[in-house]
Amino acid sequence: MTRRTRRARTAVLLAGTLALGAGLLAPSAAGAAPKPGPKPAPEVPGGGDLDLDLNLIGRYVSGVYGESAAEITAWDPDTARLFVVSAVAGAVDVLDLSDPTDPRKVGELDAPGANSVAVHDGLVAVAREASPKTDPGTVAFFRASDLRPIREVRVGALPDALTFTPDGRRVVVANEGEPDSYCADGTDPEGTISVITIPNGTRTTTLNGVRVATADFRAWNGREDELRAAGVRIFGPGASAARDLEPEYVAVSGDSKTAWVTLQENNAITVVHLPSARVTDIVPLGLKDHSLPGNGLDASDRDNAINITEWPVMGMYQPDSIAAFAAPATGGEAGKGKPGKGGKRGGSEEFLVIANEGDARDWGCYNEEVRVNALTLSPEVFPNAAELRNNANLGRLTVSVESPRDERGRVTELHVFGGRSVSVLDSEGRMVWDSGDHLERLTAELFPGDFNANNSGNDSFDTRSDNKGPEPEGVVVGTVDGTPYAFVGLERIGGVVVYDLTDPRAPRPAGYVNSRDFSGDAEAGTAGDLGPEGLTFIPAEESPNGRPLLVVAHEVSGTTTVYEIS
Repeated sequence: MTRRTRRARTAVLLAGTLALGAGLLAPSAAGAAPKPGPKPAPEVPGGGDLDLDLNLIGRYVSGVYGESAAEITAWDPDTARLFVVSAVAGAVDVLDLSDPTDPRKVGELDAPGANSVAVHDGLVAVAREASPKTDPGTVAFFRASDLRPIREVRVGALPDALTFTPDGRRVVVANEGEPDSYCADGTDPEGTISVITIPNGTRTTTLNGVRVATADFRAWNGREDELRAAGVRIFGPGASAARDLEPEYVAVSGDSKTAWVTLQENNAITVVHLPSARVTDIVPLGLKDHSLPGNGLDASDRDNAINITEWPVMGMYQPDSIAAFAAPATGGEAGKGKPGKGGKRGGSEEFLVIANEGDARDWGCYNEEVRVNALTLSPEVFPNAAELRNNANLGRLTVSVESPRDERGRVTELHVFGGRSVSVLDSEGRMVWDSGDHLERLTAELFPGDFNANNSGNDSFDTRSDNKGPEPEGVVVGTVDGTPYAFVGLERIGGVVVYDLTDPRAPRPAGYVNSRDFSGDAEAGTAGDLGPEGLTFIPAEESPNGRPLLVVAHEVSGTTTVYEIS
């Protein structure tokens, strides 16, 4: 999803109060009728004592509600400055975080069309979409110390996210290439990944010699049926593979040679070899069987109740954010300290964590969303179709109009947007763990009166049950006292859920914080933090107060919040 089409009590709550199966479902085999996966492992406690405390210690308030005044953040430890994308201002706000209890705005970068920001070693990169958005965008570089613009380079259409490689030599940009419409006179640019190579010696002066290479999907043109058979969603009216695939978010390997990029609408990820700027693979994520125990969901906003249960629907994971992390290798050559296949290096193995938000296409002459009560269901597959189409059951559930049908046009499988979950993939994109229905069960127990609330206002109980539920969107990985954790923002009800990633194949709940005030007035600015978007982890060694911090930008409330982790 494009970023812009996207003082309160603080509750620090224990995610471990709910049980979480240690071995939840892998996706169904792509391209075929989904097969039942292994049953989830027996429920086990998520943890006794709270693993992590996330204490709200500071907040910057833009004073702008509902206009995406705080979206993506990036941290520069040398200047103790936090860079925050403000779409409404067409700029990147610069906050002084030398005292994290009192963030103060000290400047801004002029960057109309800003969608994302990243910082490395004093160099700030800002992804900017063009006007119109279907034209090539740009990446603008600034110096963090004095905010001076250095250089601007052209990239693909609608650069939606960018990141530096760990070695700082490259910037990787996901150019989403969204259409402006699917009408006859519409424009649908190609989705691409730009790889910008930063020259040595001039990174904060002139950037002379900067190079831009493009990884595209043209090699898959003419192979659309092959991709569909594998489970990759290629469905834009009349679109080729190169135009239909839409890069969303980027993670990079520890050796700076591989990028993994989410293709949200396509329910897939792609793998890019960065030295050659070449796409090497497109990996479908499969479907999540919500009819299996541990994979339930609340499907109705009209039953006036919390009803997380199994339903005969299949979830398209459709991740937005992605983050990479390393864990000890479990075997093979990598386990002996030798490089191995699939991201295994030096005795460790790389994994990916994804936030399965879900997203639908809605452009001129095409709207992908449809409610179950508007569909004709196959009586052979759904013998209780009349009951399912009741609004208190599945009738209100938003599904894809592209859901499979029989020769008579009757729906044979209901495909719902998003997994309402967090998943871990290995470096080849194979799913090794999914959180099942833990997010909905967690928030139902902790906020029963505000379960599946919307982010635009309070008194909105159950209003998101029919459409993606809590909507996990942003994810970042950070290490605290030697333990890797995933921090996941829930876009709708709000807050950040934490998982211990020590065992990537069986992550454990480690905490939850929600600094939303459900008794406040959102538009008046008294409802706290609404709509978490971008998350930044600041390790203790880079922190202005010597303690690990988590910074969260909230696009609805326009607030940027600082949590101290202990």
